[in-house]
Amino acid sequence: MVQGVGFRPFVYTLARELGLTGFVGNDVHGVFVFAEGPPSLLERFRTALSEQAPPLAVVDEITATAIEPRGDETFEIALSDSSGQRATLVSADSATCVDCLAELGDPGDRRYRYPFLNCTNCGPRFTIVTDVPYDRPLTTMAPFEMCADCAAEYHDPTNRRFHAQPVCCPACGPELRLTDSTGAVLPGDPLDRTVAALRDGEIVALKGLGGYHLAVDAANPDAAATLRKRKHREEKPFAVMAPDVAWARTLCEIDEHERELLESRRGAIVLLDRRPDAAVAEAVAPGNRQLGVMLPYTPLHHLLLAATGPIVLTSANLSDEPIAYRDAEARERLAEIADVFLGHDRGIHMRTDDSVVRSFDGRELPVRRSRGLVPEPVRLRRELPRPVLACGAELKNTFCVAKGSNAFVSHHIGDLENYETLRSFTEGIEHFERLFDIAPEVVAHDLHPEYLSTKYAAEREDVELVGVQHHHAHIASCLADNGESGPVLGVAFDGLGFGTDGTIWGGEFLLADLADFRRLAHLERVPMPGGDRAVKQPWRMAVSQLLSCYGTEPPGGLEVLRRNEPQLSVITRMCEGGVNAPRTSSAGRLFDAVAAILGIRDAVSYEGQAAIELEQLADREERGHYPVALPASGTLPDPVAAGAASPPLSVPAGQLVRAVVDELRAGQRGEVIAGRFHNGVAELIARLCERLRDATGVGEVALSGGVFQNTLLLRRAVDALRRRGFRVLLHSNVPTNDGGICLGQVAIAGERDRRGGNSPERG
Repeated sequence: MVQGVGFRPFVYTLARELGLTGFVGNDVHGVFVFAEGPPSLLERFRTALSEQAPPLAVVDEITATAIEPRGDETFEIALSDSSGQRATLVSADSATCVDCLAELGDPGDRRYRYPFLNCTNCGPRFTIVTDVPYDRPLTTMAPFEMCADCAAEYHDPTNRRFHAQPVCCPACGPELRLTDSTGAVLPGDPLDRTVAALRDGEIVALKGLGGYHLAVDAANPDAAATLRKRKHREEKPFAVMAPDVAWARTLCEIDEHERELLESRRGAIVLLDRRPDAAVAEAVAPGNRQLGVMLPYTPLHHLLLAATGPIVLTSANLSDEPIAYRDAEARERLAEIADVFLGHDRGIHMRTDDSVVRSFDGRELPVRRSRGLVPEPVRLRRELPRPVLACGAELKNTFCVAKGSNAFVSHHIGDLENYETLRSFTEGIEHFERLFDIAPEVVAHDLHPEYLSTKYAAEREDVELVGVQHHHAHIASCLADNGESGPVLGVAFDGLGFGTDGTIWGGEFLLADLADFRRLAHLERVPMPGGDRAVKQPWRMAVSQLLSCYGTEPPGGLEVLRRNEPQLSVITRMCEGGVNAPRTSSAGRLFDAVAAILGIRDAVSYEGQAAIELEQLADREERGHYPVALPASGTLPDPVAAGAASPPLSVPAGQLVRAVVDELRAGQRGEVIAGRFHNGVAELIARLCERLRDATGVGEVALSGGVFQNTLLLRRAVDALRRRGFRVLLHSNVPTNDGGICLGQVAIAGERDRRGGNSPERG
């Protein structure tokens, strides 16, 4: 990562300090250097290139060749060379650095309170780049001609802004403007008027690095409720931006690693445990133990937050649409939501939503990988034989283009359920292919024939298509994330995924490597009455589980049955007759069912809501668990015998449901039941993996799938596995949810390409 991060001026300064002559420049491969001098100084120079690199630089490799001296008298910065096949990397957008913040608050500095100041160590990168090499003419800063002062800094090798492509100041750079929904400019200072609007409870559409956000005063209950109503976002939590860590600590409990995540240059939203006395309106995150908190990551945010205190900052869109990023588009799409628009005239080339992360065991777990992280690549363990495009999944879609050992996982696209999101998906692929000069020869896709990402793959011409089973992709993603190839015991727990047998999977125990997998076991299958309607109405899954456990006469006194009595006969007939009730092994639907049985929620307004609230309810101090009696060892499939065709083990997870019902009817508190259920699932995972280790000899476990975003389950499962001597692989570079699927698809397609085969399941 050596372009747009001050690497050339670093090389220039280093070479001059050592008395070397020659030149340094950008090309499509990265940075090239010609350095001439005594061998001892050249060796010091080469070592320092990686050990003393600028803060945002990442040096993967340095190659050196001895050539004839040219006899140069000085060391200079050469013109960029844009010819040849591109292999250079583009850095992610980076939060404002401490030096720029000092200037922002210095009345004597010419950039005092200028909302767009930046330098080589911070500021916009990926969101403004239109092509490579990364030079100003190939960014959205091209229309802004530098003034004499900025040009002097830009050309001064000793200056922090030497060759900083977005460099600007009040005399020559972008300007703020406050408008109404028609685009008419409102009088007065834009920043002061915006602060006043927020204090008055108005909704502000705010143009950030990767798109527009909607902002309100986080402590104003009426403003937060109005935003919810206008945005059609009934209950899903909003993120909060706090002025600094000290203020964030008044809202949430923050440990040292969480502080580091907050202050990281990535500027991500960090999921934190909420303080009971947090001065945040209930409508911001209703009934939630956690808050998503971020700190200001642009000068504009710093100026705004210094005057307002914490604000809600949520993506500017209607539910399920991609974030608005073009000015005219934003005014059109947000006209019925925002009262005023704080924008500016610096263009955004690629919309990029905020990243979301959390801390676990002192490591970062991405929930949404986007601004601040993209497009920095994930390094693959082995180079790909041919360039690959992976189209990802349907929900939480990301795609990935890859060549060599670099896998460029895209920013968060969203759910491919409408035209706008699909257009964002296709435009993003085109941009990545152009930016990294990748012409895919292999295109990987999910097996589900109705996914729009699968249909897109089928329309690509002159490529080899590789179908990848959803849960194999989850486990392969975890392997690639950890730089490993397997085999592992893979536990893939999520909502839904199309299986190789045409049924709906979601609670899977696999023996997997990067090319093949075998399905060793799964949670017992139950009907999903109404198909997708059962996802949105968890009470349907509760009825299905109860019928599976107790037959047509479930125990009396259950409120979930009383609440939904008018529809019980219909749902019962669907389950018994298999009409519009596909059977599923989904772990996500099991959590939904228990949430409904406990009276937490019969219907959801966003994906995973019932399971999230079940986790929120659980008593984290509870150590009891509900046991599951595994079938005898003799019923296990033979996973290693060549051509083994024995069916996978069906795990009676319904025993957990029975235990929940028994304790609920006995009057046990919901918090205790929820805690014991989580612990029971974790023990089930560990005990079954122990049994599978005996059968396979494999002692590594990879955990992946959206259900493992549940940190209570993850904590209990990891502890239970480690107590039994397993090495456990978790995600750290891509999300465990479907946002990481595309990386697994790339890894599988590459390994099958290497082995010359394309079988979705061995045996």
